Amino acid sequence: MLLGFALIEAAQNGSLVTHLPGFNGVFPSKHYSGYVSVGQKNLFYYLVVSERNAGKDPVVLWLNGGPGCSSFDGFVYEHGPFNFEKGNPKGSLPTLHLNPYSWSKVSNIIYLDSPVGVGFSYSRNTSTYTTGDIQTAADTHDFLLKWFDLYPEFVSNPFYIAGESYAGIYVPTLASQVVKGIKDGAKPKINFKGYMVGNGVTDPVFDGNSFVPFVHGMALISDDIFEAVIAACGADFSNSSTAACAEKLSYVYVALAGLNIYDILEPCYHDPTSLQGSKGNTSLPNSFRQLGVTSRPLAVRTRMFGRAWPFREPAKDGIVPLWPQLAQNIENSVPCINDEVATRWLNDAAVRKAIHAETENVAGPWVLCTDRIRYYHDAGSMIPYHKNLTTEGYRALIYSGDHDMCVPYTGTQAWTKSIGYKTVSPWRSWTSNDQVSGYLQGYDHDLTFLTIKGAGHTVPEYKPLEALDFYRRWLDKEPI
Repeated sequence: MLLGFALIEAAQNGSLVTHLPGFNGVFPSKHYSGYVSVGQKNLFYYLVVSERNAGKDPVVLWLNGGPGCSSFDGFVYEHGPFNFEKGNPKGSLPTLHLNPYSWSKVSNIIYLDSPVGVGFSYSRNTSTYTTGDIQTAADTHDFLLKWFDLYPEFVSNPFYIAGESYAGIYVPTLASQVVKGIKDGAKPKINFKGYMVGNGVTDPVFDGNSFVPFVHGMALISDDIFEAVIAACGADFSNSSTAACAEKLSYVYVALAGLNIYDILEPCYHDPTSLQGSKGNTSLPNSFRQLGVTSRPLAVRTRMFGRAWPFREPAKDGIVPLWPQLAQNIENSVPCINDEVATRWLNDAAVRKAIHAETENVAGPWVLCTDRIRYYHDAGSMIPYHKNLTTEGYRALIYSGDHDMCVPYTGTQAWTKSIGYKTVSPWRSWTSNDQVSGYLQGYDHDLTFLTIKGAGHTVPEYKPLEALDFYRRWLDKEPI
């Protein structure tokens, strides 16, 4: 009753979402959205209240990566409360259906557009669009303190931070800010318990050295190419810049041209006009289009994080490793992008009004990944962050879709092992729906590395049932 009363108060403040264009049913739980101001920065959030037990279920903050990509990517295409069906006729508003695998089935979840300049978040002072890891973590911590002031009914709930891709940087840096705030007596006191990172950027050496072994292990390059790269670049080729190394690596991305870097099993989207005149082909063969078919009930789309590639801006004091440049060459050969459903829906004036987002005149048009921010990776390797957080007793689930070529599981497996914790659960399979769904290794200090079989960079998009399954079990502290 107290929770319901508080939520009614929040609704009176104008944050309740009462309807969504394209959806004609009844929401299975309450939705709230709006802005929280941090100085001159207006950060946009969308809260989906848990369908299970809002008063006791965890509150999870979800962050997409880039840097520069909106967390509505997660809302629309991954684990939000709806599945989106392309409008018919073409160009009309998408139709929304309830998502049976929404993460709001078992948690309260906040989708946040961060840093400012991303998605619906904006500032009238555009100089704030120049930012980096440390500033973003500080701003998001300030956001959380103000958000819990707006929704005090959730302060006692367990709180977790989750995200994927470049959120491999966002999540541990923010978690460290939250822990520091707790120690410094920041109010309200956040009931922080742990964090999750999916296919996350972590460390330039481990991430860089994971790429070529991954594609070799996946039979995408030959033994001869692999051995030639090792001979020219050495075992640690993540930052090698010799002419001989570059020449051998060129054979790698020539071999990989045409693949979807975010899931090597998934076809790349092609604008039909781009294929006209190419031997008369206007569509991919059916056998290729069937690769990587998932259990998601509506069409899966692929996206390109594009200009928001990890480490895309030279770090002030860091290194721009070779592997993003290599991967960008691969991706540029065949663009894998089709985000028309989210773009069409989120730029509809009625939708923006319904979710309390500012108009295009104020916040600008919504794009999946923006180029209006200038972002610096200034926090260094995340491995010390993970070690400090887990040593202090915070739980960590590090998961990887095992067919992602953007941030391969090979690097994630290596860095989690490198921390040096005792193995408490040796490598084993885990199951969902009575099927082997991946593998895990558990370490001391409640650190778990988990793979999801057949999934790409955005795990819940490719394997929604399995993703909800491990998410629920981990939050509920049940064995996976």
